[in-house]
Amino acid sequence: MKRVTGIGGIFFKSEDPKKLYDWYERHLGIKHQPDSGAMFQWRDAEDSTKKGMTIWSIFPASTKYFNPSHSSFMLNYRVENLDELLKLLREEGIDSKREDSDYGKFAWIMDPDGNRIELWEPPKEK
Repeated sequence: MKRVTGIGGIFFKSEDPKKLYDWYERHLGIKHQPDSGAMFQWRDAEDSTKKGMTIWSIFPASTKYFNPSHSSFMLNYRVENLDELLKLLREEGIDSKREDSDYGKFAWIMDPDGNRIELWEPPKEK
């Protein structure tokens, strides 16, 4: 079973997200959507009929979303079978928190340096 299949998102904190979004758009051409950040669309290398995206998003410095990590960033990794991966991680002594949403299945774990990691199984394409 594959564990991580790619990067689903890159999230980081800023004292002034709007100002930073404006800087990235003006200088690097990264356009963001309100409430979701920028979305980089792509197709799967092994099956070009499968679409995917990587989210790039800036959070306010005061966000609690990265807690309990004190890091200023969080990576989101795409996975194929979140439940099976979480079972393996539990067997390896790694605790997680899991939830479902319209955007797919999510879970959060911590690495040994205290960085929060988001695991994401996208919803099945219709």
